[in-house]
Amino acid sequence: MGVCGCGKSSVGEALAQRHDLPFLDADDYHPKANVDKMSKGIALQDDDRWPWFEILSRAINEKSAQSGSCVCGCSALKRSYRRYLSEHIDHPVLFVHLHGNKELLFERMSARKDHYMPPSLLESQLATLEQPESDENAIVVSIDQTVSDIVEETERALTLDARD
Repeated sequence: MGVCGCGKSSVGEALAQRHDLPFLDADDYHPKANVDKMSKGIALQDDDRWPWFEILSRAINEKSAQSGSCVCGCSALKRSYRRYLSEHIDHPVLFVHLHGNKELLFERMSARKDHYMPPSLLESQLATLEQPESDENAIVVSIDQTVSDIVEETERALTLDARD
């Protein structure tokens, strides 16, 4: 989870591959109206997101029923969004918050090609982001490292979490 440009797709795909699990990119489940809005630089509102989360949670449940589990890259910016996903997904959900500073995020977004979300939406995403709190099933990993290092740090946190 995290704002645009944090590496959700790259890290999620790498984690999924490491564990031989399917990867779902939440962006692929946005209704066309959401994609059209973001393409025009218009930030999504809660009313835009709830139908998306409903579609996404069903897709995660279907994929997990086939394979036992899956990895999904999803912004899940607000606590209420994470709660909804946790309550509507049939398996336990762990959120890996990919966290980075605004400058690095903007640099990454500016370098992306063929993505519908323009860098101008970063501000709205940062304003919407609610950091995961201690009572949420979440870990925080810094994005100022390689994808491989992010995956390693995530694996170490998962291993420590499993021992608790």
